[in-house]
Amino acid sequence: MVGLCLLAGVLVAGILFPVVGAAGVVSNQASETVDSMSAELADEPPPQLTTVTDRSGKPIATLYNQYRVPTKPDQISDAMKWALISIEDRRFYEHTGVDWKGTLRAAISNTSGGDTQGASTLTQQYVKNYLINVTYRDDEVGQQRAQEQTIARKLKEARIAIQLEARMSKAEVLAGYLNVVEFSRQIYGIGGAARAYFNTTPDKLDVNQGAMLAGMVNNPAVLDPWNNPEGAKNRRNLVLDSMVDNNKLSESDAERLKKEPLGVVKGGPNKPAANCIGAGPQHGFFCQYVEDYLIRSGISKEDLYDGGYTIRTTLDRRINRIAKRSAEEQVPKMQDNVANTLSLVRPGKKRHEVVALAANRDYGLDKEAGETTYALPSDTWNVTGAGSSYKIFTAAAAMQHAGVGIFDELPSPGSYTSSRYTNAGAPYTVGNAGDYPPTLTLQGALAKSPNTTFVHLVDRVGIKPVLEMTYKLGMRRTMKSNAGNGGAIDKEDEREAHTMSQRKYYGPRGNSRGMPSFTLGVSPTNPLEMGNVAATILSGGTWCPPTPIAEVTDRDGNPVKVDENPCQQVVSEDLANSLAVGMSKDDLPGGTSAAAAEDVDWSRPMIGKTGTTQNNVSAAFVGGTPQLAGSSMVFKPERPTGGIIDGGPGNVYSVDGESAGNIFGGKAPARTWFNAMSEILEGEPVRQLPSSSPRYE
Repeated sequence: MVGLCLLAGVLVAGILFPVVGAAGVVSNQASETVDSMSAELADEPPPQLTTVTDRSGKPIATLYNQYRVPTKPDQISDAMKWALISIEDRRFYEHTGVDWKGTLRAAISNTSGGDTQGASTLTQQYVKNYLINVTYRDDEVGQQRAQEQTIARKLKEARIAIQLEARMSKAEVLAGYLNVVEFSRQIYGIGGAARAYFNTTPDKLDVNQGAMLAGMVNNPAVLDPWNNPEGAKNRRNLVLDSMVDNNKLSESDAERLKKEPLGVVKGGPNKPAANCIGAGPQHGFFCQYVEDYLIRSGISKEDLYDGGYTIRTTLDRRINRIAKRSAEEQVPKMQDNVANTLSLVRPGKKRHEVVALAANRDYGLDKEAGETTYALPSDTWNVTGAGSSYKIFTAAAAMQHAGVGIFDELPSPGSYTSSRYTNAGAPYTVGNAGDYPPTLTLQGALAKSPNTTFVHLVDRVGIKPVLEMTYKLGMRRTMKSNAGNGGAIDKEDEREAHTMSQRKYYGPRGNSRGMPSFTLGVSPTNPLEMGNVAATILSGGTWCPPTPIAEVTDRDGNPVKVDENPCQQVVSEDLANSLAVGMSKDDLPGGTSAAAAEDVDWSRPMIGKTGTTQNNVSAAFVGGTPQLAGSSMVFKPERPTGGIIDGGPGNVYSVDGESAGNIFGGKAPARTWFNAMSEILEGEPVRQLPSSSPRYE
């Protein structure tokens, strides 16, 4: 009896002095929660899905942890409202937030060894669901506290409910509850539930539909209508009976409705995928890059999936569709462990916008159908490198640090032994894969690609300037992540430091093993970054991050600033323009991509460079025009044990064991690039490359 009297005193204190609260029972944390739960709940709105669109604003995917469609009080049907009130809180319009008789009855049950279940008003349930599904949605301990069957928790809940009723109308409380409550399968709120279960909107929910949804909130996982249709139907019928008891439905209508099926959509909920799977096989890789890019820019994944953003991307659907078709024409999507990617970027001095990220594989979860969720075009999955395309960096370093001009004659012997580096103490010797004249200009060497010429240039300038140039021109994440011969960049300082003097290089130095082989492209490579290198060169030496973001707005339509790295003038415009001229002969007769260019009657001025790794286990082509740049790479996403055979379009496959392949950068990669670019640029004006500078000729 003494305990009950004390309890009554606490409850009265909660009624009369809701702001002060019951000393010693309601925690400071609860007080803070009360203050945040205002009528608008603006301090912490419920999680809302993020929409990802293409460049024109057409949605391609949704990202969410909780599928929720915000709904206003006047957007909910009366049938839905009365179904919920009848089963959960018949005196909803009579109390001020707490049903004191029920609460005392539950408390007495608790003191006599019972539990505190029941007696919660819709307002109290709103509080509990808000704490579980919003405030503590990622805090398991907090969720457990919000559901504890204790007097202290009940009092805390009651106190908050009183506060809410003092600040909110009944219509707002009811809509607030219906916006946060769970309906199973990541579906939260009546807006999402109406669409997912009945393919309708909350204002059109009829009595039968409203009764089923009102019944589900009691135990959404157990009463899932697809997993437990009988249980869901029985619970729906109970709600119909409660509506009869509450004088909101006639008994005859209730009996008639009980005979009707549940009426949910067939096969499962009608809701979009919760992640980039929803972007489909064509656009999934782009969506994945958008997600990764924003997370690296400082937006947490939780915020990205809960924040209700609208992300307009730079994706060009037409270009992406052409790029994917070209990749698939060269390498079948079902070809085991052979990927073909095509990344396309628009050059510019203010932005480098990514317009396409395509692969022969489809983006998805069905491995048997050739699908994958590896970010193939935008991450460093190629374990075997990009081959001689890395000679671009050696050429640029030699131009900047050794005064080499693009028309300077350079040696190209059949074999060359480094005068500066050794191979585990033995001489480092490299040979060419074909026959070359004894000397070539740098321009000719970039087109024909003799290994000896570029190892000779590494000897002249040293490896460090080559590594620095590789990073400057665009291989930022590649140089940070790979532990191969290129060395790695120190820590996650990419957003703070943008000059090479602020960076440290780790990995082989001096006479360390294999250093000259860096110019032969043996290190793991990010395909998108390789395409952005061409964009940097065609932007007069201005590097910009390859961005997939056009704009981001919050749930209220306000712009959100994305913390992107600023563009940088990484080499002089004269050097970049001269390097572009140096790379302008690859598609012409004698160049390594000439055959692929001839197949599509290519006639536009362009830059290009092919690359092939040892034993033909991967190959690449990087190139661009003033309008569009990019790279195609063919490789094995899983660690290779053999080469790749290129038997022509649609006949590219993997070789098992240690056997070498016959693929080259001038084959499938170049064909992928030229076939796509010729169609993409059809009808576009022909733009000339910049002129070279006498300083670098």
